[in-house]
Amino acid sequence: MMNSEGGNEDCLGWAARDASGVLSPYKFSRKAVGNDDVYVKITHCGICYADVVSTRNSFGATNYPVVPGHEIAGIVTKVGSNVQRFNVGDHVGVGTYVNSCRDCRNCNAGLEIQCGKGRVFTYDSVDSDGTITKGGYSTFIVVHHRYCFMIPKSYPLASAAPLLCAGITVYSPMIRHNMNQPGKSLGVIGLGGLGHMAVKFGKAFGLDVTVFSTSISKKDEALNLLGADNFVVSSDQEQMSALAESLDFIIDTASGNHPFDPYMFLLKTCGVLVLVGAPSEIKLSPGSLIGGMRSISGSAAGGTKDTQEMIDLCAEKEIYPNIEVIPIEYANEAFERIINKDVKYRFVIDIENSLK
Repeated sequence: MMNSEGGNEDCLGWAARDASGVLSPYKFSRKAVGNDDVYVKITHCGICYADVVSTRNSFGATNYPVVPGHEIAGIVTKVGSNVQRFNVGDHVGVGTYVNSCRDCRNCNAGLEIQCGKGRVFTYDSVDSDGTITKGGYSTFIVVHHRYCFMIPKSYPLASAAPLLCAGITVYSPMIRHNMNQPGKSLGVIGLGGLGHMAVKFGKAFGLDVTVFSTSISKKDEALNLLGADNFVVSSDQEQMSALAESLDFIIDTASGNHPFDPYMFLLKTCGVLVLVGAPSEIKLSPGSLIGGMRSISGSAAGGTKDTQEMIDLCAEKEIYPNIEVIPIEYANEAFERIINKDVKYRFVIDIENSLK
């Protein structure tokens, strides 16, 4: 329900109009602030690989024009009459979804991302009023307070943005599988936006962290920049064999197709590999599961409870993503660099100072 403050408001963003994925300025309308809504002036928005995929219609379902962006950080400018959790001036984040039924088993458990009736993604998704959602490559967003997260003012908004997807996507399965207990061993496949956050959380939790990569060029940054304990070139069979049955848990962030059996055999008895990347297929031998009672699982972002806990942890422990802040005008070039894996490790758009 909309309140008495008036009608819709024009918003300036950048959008892709077709499968070329090229972004350019775009003006559209946001809904008025309803009684349960928060108006967020966006200061920063992270760039996720999903933004590249959706703008280029990789899955054949994009609704153009599409305004991407689901790693949003900003400042509360208005609140609806029913909102008590936030006040004007608060620093907040908005992540990968902006609506859900709020009444199913998963929503009631704080797992809105798994809403039984279907969560509404932050952009290019059909909202409850029939409109298509538009994301954070824009000057502001209006969202139900349930899907906003408090960011401590001591934590930089630019750093907070990537937490809303890259951060929570690896944090959530780690917590779910009790991988916040010192002394356990963690493997991280891939060292991009998600992988580097998994390393940071692993070290904050007191884990022994091993990074796996296809490229030896990542060794120095894994060990010296991010503080991993070990680095393994995944194609080196001798290095892989030396780690047989040594890991409690593996987070697989790789989106390209790759073999799974070599990693499954690195897990201890009852070890778990969680897939957060998106290869086109998964192939593995039944023996790699049965032999050591191992499991393979999947995970996507996280619920509201985990997300707020993660943000608070990052502020308390001073865990910061490695970011490159860019103006909105650089977004198309940033997309190309993401495709070429030329970013350490997350682009963050300075919306406040470049989108006016």
